[in-house]
Amino acid sequence: MEQSLYIEEVRENFPAVAQRVVERLNDTTNPNALSYLHSQRLDKQYSPDLKWGSLSISGSVIAADVIAMDSSIPLKKRDSIASVTGDIPKQAMEMALREKEITDLGILARTPGRKVELLRRLFNDTARVIQGQYEILEYQFLLGLSSGISLVSETNNVGTGIRVDYGFLTANKFGVPVVWSNTASTPFSDISSRLMNKAAADGNRITTLLLDQATFNNIAKTTEAKNIYASSIGNFTATTYIPTLSEMNRVTADRYGFVFQIVERSVRFQKNGVNTNLKPWVVGSVAAITTPQVGRIVYGTLAEMENPVAGVEYTTVEDYILVSKYRENRPSLAEYTSSQALVLPVIDGVDSIYLMDSLTVQA
Repeated sequence: MEQSLYIEEVRENFPAVAQRVVERLNDTTNPNALSYLHSQRLDKQYSPDLKWGSLSISGSVIAADVIAMDSSIPLKKRDSIASVTGDIPKQAMEMALREKEITDLGILARTPGRKVELLRRLFNDTARVIQGQYEILEYQFLLGLSSGISLVSETNNVGTGIRVDYGFLTANKFGVPVVWSNTASTPFSDISSRLMNKAAADGNRITTLLLDQATFNNIAKTTEAKNIYASSIGNFTATTYIPTLSEMNRVTADRYGFVFQIVERSVRFQKNGVNTNLKPWVVGSVAAITTPQVGRIVYGTLAEMENPVAGVEYTTVEDYILVSKYRENRPSLAEYTSSQALVLPVIDGVDSIYLMDSLTVQA
């Protein structure tokens, strides 16, 4: 590996460009930007041994004992177990500027007043390889939260497929008496009698129901949903209409104490030059959560972080994404930008997450 043809520009701008990419990806105020729920719902945790574990805590809050003065304090049992564990996988991505792009960069470098355009083209791939790391983490997290199992198949992935079972409790998984695509179904009665009652029995309170757009549409079209909303606005006539998300959330927040959050996301995979768009959220799945944070982004130290290669320029973002720029002749001249990470989204507290499959009948 050799240093970049534009090493001065890289050394001057590379870290700042990479950091701006991360700031843009984490900007939740931009309505036009892609939203990354894994960044919002997971905390970061370093793993020195490159292992991850999903922690389940049963009966985490118990009452203190009332005791007499000067008496000994009763020792309570700590009901926590690491339900599942494994090795943190590596994920990586590489982009290249080939001979034609390098020739164009040379023209820009020799043309007065084209410095901004030169830098834009030189660092375009920096944004792509960083966002690629976000995309695969988002896919793993959304699939895991909506099903309890995260799977990256070799069918769409270049490299090794992985399967992670977070150990969601069978007792916290439910079907419905009538599928919610039927307007005669009663989704709010189902949520109340199954999800909310189970959570209350566990000492938990559901605050958010995450679901796909089609499932929310099914809910809003039901006679039960239309009647609940009509009643909330004082409409006691026979004429009702389908409520919007914001309208429905005003009712559910006041009546049930939770809100709906729609997850409508697709992730693009590329294998052998062919792009495939996949939606990670399981259609019909409703994930009821009781806390804003549901787990961790567990990461480790890459070998190349501690053993840098001569000629390669590095910068690290988000503590775990190592971004590199370098030049090689394999077989023709190219400028490479790559990202690497040892990282995995881990969902914790599986005894306080509740799943409902709105398309599966369960009496």
